[in-house]
Amino acid sequence: MKRQDFYYELPEELIAQDPLEERESSRLLVLDKRSGAISHRIFREITDYLNPGDCLVINDTKVIPARLIGEKERTGARIELLLLKRRENNIWETLVRPGKKAKPGTRICFGGGVLTGEILEVAEEGNRLVRFYYDGIFEEILDRLGQMPLPPYITHQLKDKNRYQTVYARHSGSAAAPTAGLHFTEELLGAIEEKGIEIARVTLHVGLGTFRSVKAEEITEHHMHSEFYCIEKEAADKINKAKEDGRKVICVGTTSCRTIESAADENGYLEAGSGWTDIFIYPGYEFKIMDCLITNFHLPESTLIMLVSALAGREEVLAAYEEAVKERYRFFSFGDAMYIG
Repeated sequence: MKRQDFYYELPEELIAQDPLEERESSRLLVLDKRSGAISHRIFREITDYLNPGDCLVINDTKVIPARLIGEKERTGARIELLLLKRRENNIWETLVRPGKKAKPGTRICFGGGVLTGEILEVAEEGNRLVRFYYDGIFEEILDRLGQMPLPPYITHQLKDKNRYQTVYARHSGSAAAPTAGLHFTEELLGAIEEKGIEIARVTLHVGLGTFRSVKAEEITEHHMHSEFYCIEKEAADKINKAKEDGRKVICVGTTSCRTIESAADENGYLEAGSGWTDIFIYPGYEFKIMDCLITNFHLPESTLIMLVSALAGREEVLAAYEEAVKERYRFFSFGDAMYIG
């Protein structure tokens, strides 16, 4: 299967640059994965597609302000760091720009010296391992100096950094938001629970590897970067019970999907626990747990549109995307949503 098989044309003006004032007022394209039928709704109407006893799986990861702007200690040259993954204590794997100025031994100052980073070595794909030096609590310093790591296709400045955070975010560690969850409000979640739908919280710390474009012509040659996940026993029990009773398991976002599909055994039983996953889901994959998916619209030729195509069929998904373009839906992180059921 070729990378180009997942390409579609998208006018640039349909890339959402800002979140809507009301989270749940986004549009919702509903795709029936059996018939390919499409309907158009508003996101707050998602409750119409959830039945008592169903299990809604959400990813409660929290985005850290992982983008740091600093200066080389000796020359004052501007350097940008993006924190990707904590390796140990004060050592992080980072993406550094410009990379040519970030050789091992280079020291970078942030916030006038409140925080200092030293490049230790070059890791895979040109990422840098950086050791940080500071006084106090790293998370508090990062909250003061760091910026939200918005995707490169968003050029507007984010006025409220909480809008790139789900209302149920709990566990810090993501370099990007699980964006399908941005449509939910506390009120909507309350209405969902009142209807008798179980909510299961899992955690997957989203890395930038998820969003990197597929370079390989044959998609099977693409390598996914690993991401850390955690599933508590309470969540595993809720999901397993729903499956045993023949009720639907609906994932909010591709990250929730990859979490539970990674931790399931071949019989579709979900094990509680934590670990690293580099699961790559594309057409031909047999889902072990997930029945339905709430998701945003994804970049052409991305691993995410491949995952969605595995659930609903490549031609059906591309037809739905063509309809979304025609109907002027808003795309990507701050854009509108899809429900595939």
